[in-house]
Formats: sequence, structure tokens, C-alpha cells
Amino acid sequence: MLITFFRAIFLYIVVLIVMRLMGKREIGQLQPFELAISIMIADLAATPMTESGIPITNGIMPILGLLVMHLTISMINIKSRKAREIICGKPSLLIFRGKVDQKVLKKERFTINELEERLRDNNIFNIGDVEYAILETSGQVTVIPKPNKRPATPEDFNLEPKYEGIPYDLVVDGKIEYENLKKIGKNYTWLQKQTEKFGIKPEDALIVTIDGDNQFFCQPIEKEEK
Repeated sequence: MLITFFRAIFLYIVVLIVMRLMGKREIGQLQPFELAISIMIADLAATPMTESGIPITNGIMPILGLLVMHLTISMINIKSRKAREIICGKPSLLIFRGKVDQKVLKKERFTINELEERLRDNNIFNIGDVEYAILETSGQVTVIPKPNKRPATPEDFNLEPKYEGIPYDLVVDGKIEYENLKKIGKNYTWLQKQTEKFGIKPEDALIVTIDGDNQFFCQPIEKEEK
């Protein structure tokens, strides 16, 4: 029992490392070849994890082989557009200029109900509001609404919004993010002065952030009642 426990931990670490080396895509954004490799890796890891009589290398070596295969295919995709089209396919236009393409729907085995469901995922509740709907190679649907149905932007009113930048976490769970402090040209002394305005030290903060407009947010860690 104890051997199975440690084998499971070791194989989990191996699979985790392999998945990290494969990249940062979310499951819903995996290409078909990536999804196939992910499923095979899970299956290969399961057998030696539960069967103590099977050498653990019987699971590790095929997993490493699949990693090499993944990296090779990824490199081929980068180098060759033709190979990328063969391996990953090409995006398909489900709706073109406001009209549903029935031939493409049939080819991709998509029903109208499925199309409407995907549109609702994109906050589109009327199929007549769509100019283009693109079925990506990952299976996701990208929607481009008709011009008169798109949300208004400052550009529509000839406005030039000021630069906002991105917010930086300066403290997370009482841990000071010195790298982010360096990025904004500040130091611990400055941070301490800012948190003193909230009556706490940086180490007592749950979260401290600053945005591009120098808006400061600070929330202390709630102390447990004894």
C-alpha cells in the first residue's frame, strides 16, 4: 500500500513536469494532437500507478516518448504552414456576412442548436446579430458581431482614453513582491509608508496592489478569533 502511495506521487510529479514542458494552453484550447497526447499520458501513468508489479519505468519511458513527439510536432507546426494545416486543420466560417453556412455546419457536424449555444457563450443571444462566427482549430467559436451590435468604444466618440497600464501585486498573503516593487521603481520603505495609512505593516496585508493610475488598494489579513 505504501509503495503504491509513493509511486502515485512520483508519477504525478513526472506527469506534472511533462505537462508544464508542453506549454500553458488551457484544456479548451488544446489542438487535437495535444489532446490526444494528454489523454495517452494520463492512461500510461495510471497503469504503473496502481499495479505495483509493473516497473515504474514502463510508464515513465512512454510518457517521455510522447513528450518528444509533442515537441517535434510543435516544431514542425512552427516551421511549416502546410504541415500545420494537416495536423491542426484550418478555421471554418460557420457564419459568413450574417448568413449561416449550412455546408460548413454539415461538414463540421455542427447543429444550429450547438451554434446558438456557442454564441450564448460569447454573450450573443440573437443569431441575427452576428456578422462572422469562426470555428477555431481548438474547437472554440470566435464571434464578430455586426457593426451596429458591437459595444461602443471611446474611438466611436472621438475620445482618447488615458493610459491605464496594468495593476501590480505588491503584497500577497503577507509576502512582499520585491520584483514588482522594483518594476515600479519603489522600495520597501515606500511600501511601508503606504500601508501605514491603513494602520498595518506590509507583512500584515492580505493583498496590496497599485494600478497604472497609482490607485492603491490594501486589505489586511483577518486575524482568527481565539
